[in-house]
Amino acid sequence: MLKSIKSKTQFVSADDAVKCIKSGDNVYVHANCSFPLTLINSLCSRYEELKNVNIIQLMSFLDAPYVRPEMEGHFNLISLFTGANVRKAVHEGRADFIPVFLSEIPILLKNKKLPVDVCLLHLSPPDTHGFCSLGVSNECTKTAAENSRIIIAQINPKMPRVLGDNFIHIDKIDFAVEVNDEIPEFINQKIAQGEELKAYEKIGQNIASLIDNGSTLQMGIGIIPDMVLQFLNDKKDLGVHTEMFSDNLINLIESGVINGERKTLLPGKVVSTFILGSKKVFDYIDDNPVFEFRPTIFVNDPFVIARNDKMISINSALEVDLTGQVCADSIGHKNYSGFGGQLDFIRGASRSEGGIPIIAFTSTAKGGTLSRISPFLKQGAGVTTTRADVHYIITEYGIADIYGKTVRERARSLIEIAHPDFREELEKYAYEVNFLRKNI
Repeated sequence: MLKSIKSKTQFVSADDAVKCIKSGDNVYVHANCSFPLTLINSLCSRYEELKNVNIIQLMSFLDAPYVRPEMEGHFNLISLFTGANVRKAVHEGRADFIPVFLSEIPILLKNKKLPVDVCLLHLSPPDTHGFCSLGVSNECTKTAAENSRIIIAQINPKMPRVLGDNFIHIDKIDFAVEVNDEIPEFINQKIAQGEELKAYEKIGQNIASLIDNGSTLQMGIGIIPDMVLQFLNDKKDLGVHTEMFSDNLINLIESGVINGERKTLLPGKVVSTFILGSKKVFDYIDDNPVFEFRPTIFVNDPFVIARNDKMISINSALEVDLTGQVCADSIGHKNYSGFGGQLDFIRGASRSEGGIPIIAFTSTAKGGTLSRISPFLKQGAGVTTTRADVHYIITEYGIADIYGKTVRERARSLIEIAHPDFREELEKYAYEVNFLRKNI
C-alpha cells in the first residue's frame, strides 16, 4: 500500500482531497490522456458549495462536468487550448480562453500572470526514491505544480513511468488519492476514405519529399502528421523533437528509421512533452530510456528547437488567405482550438540549420464545398501564424514556397495549389485587389 510510504503526503479519499478547494480558487488540471477524472468528479459533486472556482486547462477529451450549464457561476473554465468537449461552452460565453503560445504558458504560471492555487495531477506511483512520473502528459502541468500553493494527485499504478524532466517528489504532494483506472486513450475519430484518403496520401508524399535523411521531426495533431509517417520508410537516421506524438511513431522507431543518431540536440532521444494515443504507445514508452519528456518551456522554446539541425515542423490550418496568413485556431470569431505549438515550431524550424517549416492541409473542407485557401480570412478569424513566418504551404495539389516572396508571387503560388474548382474565383479576386496584374 502507498500509505506505508514515509512521506509528508496525506493519503485520503478523492472527496476528502478536494475539500481544500475554496470559492475563488484557481485550479489547474492535468491535461490530455492524464486528465484526473476521479478528482474532477469529486470536485464537481461539491459545485453547490462553491462559487467562481476557475478551472484552468489545456486540452481534455473526457467528460468535463464543470462546463455543464448548471455549473455556471460555480465553475469558470479558462481554456488554454479548446477541445471538442468544452467548445460549446466557450461559444456560448459560459467559458473563456486565453490565446497564448504553448511555450509561454509556463511563463504566465511562473510570473503569476496566471496564478494557481491548487493543481490536480494524475501520476505514477513513486519509485524507490519517492519520485512520481507525470506519465504521458507533462506539457505545462509540471510548471503549474511547481507554482501551485496546494498539489492534489491521483496515484495510479497503470500510469506509465515516463522518463526525462517528468517527475515530482511525493513529499511535494499535499493530498494523494489511490486509483487503479485505465489511462484514457485518444483515438482519432476521423477516418478518411475514397478521394479524401487519396488527398491525404498525396499530402503525405509531398511532405515526405522535403524530408532528408538525418532530419528531426515535429508533428502536430491529426491525420496529416500520421500520414507523413507512412511515407518515411525509405529515410535514414531521423530524429524527433515534438510537443506530442501518437501510436504511428512506434513503427518507425522499431524499424530503425527513427534512431536520433544524427540529432544535434539530445541525440538518440525522442524528445516530447505529451502523447495522444492508445495503450500500445503507453506500454511502449513505460520506463523506456529512448523517450525524454520535458515541459513546454523547454520543448517548445523556439531557440531550443532551432538547435536541432534539419528541423522539420509539420502543422495544419483551417484557412489560409492569398497573402499567406494562417488561421488554425478559430472559425470566424469562434474559438476552435488554440495556438498550441504551431508558431513555436514554425519559428524554431525556420532558424534551424537546414530547417523546413510546413503548413499542410487538404485544399477543401465541408465535403469539397469550401476552399481552405481563401481570398481573405473570415471576419473575426484570428491569425495563428503570420504571413511573415510562413515558408511552405502544402496541399494535395502541390507545394508553395512563399517565404520571402511578394504578395503577387504568393497569390499565384497559392492559387496553383488550391482545388481546381476554386482557382478561377481566387484568381478573379486577386486581380480585383491588384494582387495580380494583367500581363505581369
